[in-house]
Amino acid sequence: MRKQFNLQLFAAPTNTTVTTDLEPGISIDYTSRISSNINELQDLLGVTELTPMSSGTTIKIYKMEVGTVAPQVGEGETIGLTKVTRKKVKDIDLVLEKYRKSTTAEAIQRSGRNIAINQTDEKMVGVIQGQIKKTFYSTLKEGTGTATGKTLQSTLSAVWGELSKRYKDETMTPIYFVSTDDVAEYLGSKEITLQTAYGFTYLKDFLGLGDVIVSPELEKGTVYGTAKENIAGAYIPTNNGDVADTFGLTSDTTGLVGMVHTSKTDNATIETLLMCGVKFFVEYVDG
Repeated sequence: MRKQFNLQLFAAPTNTTVTTDLEPGISIDYTSRISSNINELQDLLGVTELTPMSSGTTIKIYKMEVGTVAPQVGEGETIGLTKVTRKKVKDIDLVLEKYRKSTTAEAIQRSGRNIAINQTDEKMVGVIQGQIKKTFYSTLKEGTGTATGKTLQSTLSAVWGELSKRYKDETMTPIYFVSTDDVAEYLGSKEITLQTAYGFTYLKDFLGLGDVIVSPELEKGTVYGTAKENIAGAYIPTNNGDVADTFGLTSDTTGLVGMVHTSKTDNATIETLLMCGVKFFVEYVDG
């Protein structure tokens, strides 16, 4: 005779807090905060839209070369050609970046689950933000345009002048990147208001020339400038696909960052796994 079992007898008691109640909530909170920060940086850099791309996609960086301008000709004569060439300078590989850390049972017992996990997650978020900024600065430093000046103000003005020439036939919104040392010297005798976004310090419409982003990662005495229209961004979506499904990644609607928290009984820790692939870059190094 077959015996019927009431499966409800084996379920967890009502109102029991289980792992699945805790971990997605933490993950959703952090992915939303990180995505919000990235969107803040996106707005500051003037990137209207981040382009979703597959992991392993190659982003191509170019420069424009204009050949000898053909001489003017008389009435009815054939007009000579001026050759404009777009040349590839380098490739940037868009890869899925992975970060992992663990929080011990002792840390959770001492400080509480939310504090212990969130504080260490904050540290990891800082590392990710630093990596995004670092790769972007590396691209800036490969720019081929030049301008010189004796002071911060005169150098920014010279860069603005060169940008105006480069983009004379296009819409151009200048943005500059300078060292904290140079701005500190300028602040010694001037009173201006600094703002922050995504760990960046910036000056809005500085000297009427455009937004200036200030960073300790840039060398003293050098100014980088480009048009906001020359800056682009791409990302690997982490809210769908095999990787997201396999690892159970939690993401907000943007899909910019995927995160999952899991408990490990072999060493009594909570592990945080975070994946993202966000890059900002300039399309033309001569701009």
